[in-house]
Amino acid sequence: MSTLVVCLYRGPALSASTPPFVGREAVERLVTSAGIEDPEDSRVNCLLEGLRVARDIEESTVAVVTTASDSVGGDREIAGQIDQLVREYDPDSAVVVVDSAEDERLVPLVESRVPVDAVDRVVVRQARDIESTYYLLKQFLGDEQLRKTVLVPVGVALLVFPALLAVFQSPTLSLGSIAAVLGVFLLYKGLRIDTLLSNLSERVRASLYSGQVSLVTYVVAGGLALAGAFVGVLGASELGTATGELILATQFVHDAIPWVTGAALIASAGRLLDELIRNDELGTAYVNLPFVAVAVGLAVRGFSAYFLRLTDVSEPVTIPEIAIGTTEVDPFTLAPGTHLAVFILASIVVSLIGVRVAAYLSSAEYTNQFSEGA
Repeated sequence: MSTLVVCLYRGPALSASTPPFVGREAVERLVTSAGIEDPEDSRVNCLLEGLRVARDIEESTVAVVTTASDSVGGDREIAGQIDQLVREYDPDSAVVVVDSAEDERLVPLVESRVPVDAVDRVVVRQARDIESTYYLLKQFLGDEQLRKTVLVPVGVALLVFPALLAVFQSPTLSLGSIAAVLGVFLLYKGLRIDTLLSNLSERVRASLYSGQVSLVTYVVAGGLALAGAFVGVLGASELGTATGELILATQFVHDAIPWVTGAALIASAGRLLDELIRNDELGTAYVNLPFVAVAVGLAVRGFSAYFLRLTDVSEPVTIPEIAIGTTEVDPFTLAPGTHLAVFILASIVVSLIGVRVAAYLSSAEYTNQFSEGA
């Protein structure tokens, strides 16, 4: 029964030769070169453990499989080297030797090609506790579900805590500042803002090179959103500091929502044009986005106007005199409830139009595909 002892690791190449490295003599040369280059490298221990395991197993072949890349391409290199070993030596089983939890993720690549009897993880004795703690924290931060369920709530709580201290004028404001810093950090890691920022420049460059319309519309939308926030602050400041915070917030939303709706409308239109240019067809979700933006804007505007009217902050809406043919309608004032109902009705009508347009385009696209296939 032949056994393949495989040493797996990611890292810089130890030799100018092309992996995999097979045989005791080849692995011993790698151990010597790696030890001379960096005596503290954990790969030296991994290679020595592979030699020891191969010595204790009869009819065994020791091999070193490595890649310098930690991407999908690196995993494919590992898979190709394992396939080569299986073709040449046809082992009945394998023993995998790794030196870290990160390299242990490569074990399924071996298991899918040859039965694995054991996985031998080598950890330097002096650093066992430190390394285990490090990889435990790294695994925790890399888990999407744990980040969202643990880090995000803790970060939000640490952000709210100093705000409460400021409201009640607590003497422990310094502690609140520290908590705010920790909260920002946890949110930064929990929401993976670092990854988003690292990919932002590449995405912007790709958008510029590909001539995407959405890049321009996103910039315009951002400017409109900032203008909306500015207009909302001006509207709220005109009410004075004696007005309650809830009314000020409602006034801010009431004045800012038209600008924010325009920003969402322009951004969604740019995304819609990009999809049309790229795929020469329109997805129903992208078609419905502008209608949803307008519908939501109308609903929010109606409710904010209703609340302001109830508190007598805004003037009532008056419909001027209207002449319909020979009939003249006297001017009248809309009640707050009627005004809200008009906005809600308009919001529903716009959303239904969006659904209808998206359904029509979807059916037209299906008909075209069917006729082309026929």
